[in-house]
Amino acid sequence: MRRVVSVCLPRWPTDRLRATGRRAQDRLTRNGASADASVPADHPLVIADVGSARLLTATDATAHRLGLRPGMPLAKARALVPTLLVVDADPDADTDGLQRLAQWALRYSPIASIDPPDGLWIDITGASHLVGGERALLDDVIQRLAAMGVTARAAVAATPGAAGALARFGHRPVVIADDGLDLLHGLPVAALRVPGETVVALRRLGFDTVGDLEQTARAPLVHRFGTALLRRLDQMFGRIDEPLTPVAVADVITITHSLVEPISTAEALRVVLSALVTELCHRLERRGLGARSLDLRLHRVDGSRQDVQLGTAQPVRSAAHLTRLLTDRIDRIDPGWGIERADLTATLTEALAPKPVGHLSLAGTALDTAVDTADLAALIDILGNRIGHDRLYRLVPVESDVPERCLTRVPPLSPPTGRNWLPDWPRPGRLLTPPEPIETMALLPDHPPLAFTWRGVRRLIKRADGPERVHGEWWRRDREMAAARDYYAVEDQDGGRYWLYRSWEDRPETGPMRWFIHGLFG
Repeated sequence: MRRVVSVCLPRWPTDRLRATGRRAQDRLTRNGASADASVPADHPLVIADVGSARLLTATDATAHRLGLRPGMPLAKARALVPTLLVVDADPDADTDGLQRLAQWALRYSPIASIDPPDGLWIDITGASHLVGGERALLDDVIQRLAAMGVTARAAVAATPGAAGALARFGHRPVVIADDGLDLLHGLPVAALRVPGETVVALRRLGFDTVGDLEQTARAPLVHRFGTALLRRLDQMFGRIDEPLTPVAVADVITITHSLVEPISTAEALRVVLSALVTELCHRLERRGLGARSLDLRLHRVDGSRQDVQLGTAQPVRSAAHLTRLLTDRIDRIDPGWGIERADLTATLTEALAPKPVGHLSLAGTALDTAVDTADLAALIDILGNRIGHDRLYRLVPVESDVPERCLTRVPPLSPPTGRNWLPDWPRPGRLLTPPEPIETMALLPDHPPLAFTWRGVRRLIKRADGPERVHGEWWRRDREMAAARDYYAVEDQDGGRYWLYRSWEDRPETGPMRWFIHGLFG
């Protein structure tokens, strides 16, 4: 019997922007743009259409909690939430994102398809046992998407229409419909995937649920609404087949070794991994590619599977380097009763030109080579696959006077941005996030403090340099138009050097003062 999974992404446009924003700084920095173009995570976000009416088409969870809904005029939304972030709708980008997500879903089944504008279909007929059953598969899909920052609901049923209806209108985030389709009768007529005006007309005629339509003569419905309504109804209940259009799969390189005898020792695994990587690198070299991401799937004799994923900082096709990265993961592999097949797939590749030999001097020393960069990339790959690539970064300057915004994280091997910090004023080597309030004592309000108390310890100030006036960035939000800080570099009686500032919250001339410590020198 056919089994189809429907994955509903109720906040797909905003979730896509949030998930993309976590990687936007890397791309923007490589292009020389400001890294502040990414979407801040602490602001409510909405998507608005680009027409004259400017209606909301999608909201994130924060905006939804504040009472904003799709279909609401943008002007009303701004009045309710002044700090609202608004992004123009981009249906093409949403569809492209769904295409990539459908390719990602091929890990569960050979057949995956998009269900625009906010869903996926996965035909798991005969494939659910590979991940422990239908319930385990649905839970795994939702957990993996949640790790990406994407909210999801999922359902499995005998037809795509039934699965999609249960995923969107079911009472639980995960729904498993058995052989019967009795759960469908109580769903609203909007679950039939018909135009909104058809749904409104059906409700005016007293048809509230799918069950109401099932119990009604078909001829009057065809006369009033045409054949499209009944076709959707028949597709939902399986009376008419609804084939899926499989997503186009990129030409990935997969190497498979079926073993004569099951293996279970670390030494045997090393031999198999070395053979897989060697053949993979030969294929990559013929195509002029390098691997950025690898998936290793080890199939055990009991039908279960062990998966290993790894990534690289740069395109790689060095067999020795990739073999080392994989063999470092052997201790995490449980062979069970034995491994009978191994698949190695280059899930992400990039063009990689042949390595130049370089010019040799008379002393035999190679010139104009990139040995240092290659060595650094190998080290980054080893560390990244052990502790996570997101924990490896370097800091680059950003054009901003506000200290906490003047730098951002980029991948370790990102190209230089061409920017540098201005040497006019000293900056501490460590910033406190967020700045911590302190108690101060000064002779006059405009003078530097004579002493300050931080974390319960009172420190007497012997030297002070400042003030350095830093204004807020008025183009970000209205409250920063009148914000200002006066920074002082101070040294206490024990030689400790600190970075303090006086904050003017209202007006720089007459507003209330609050003191904070923002950084430590040395």
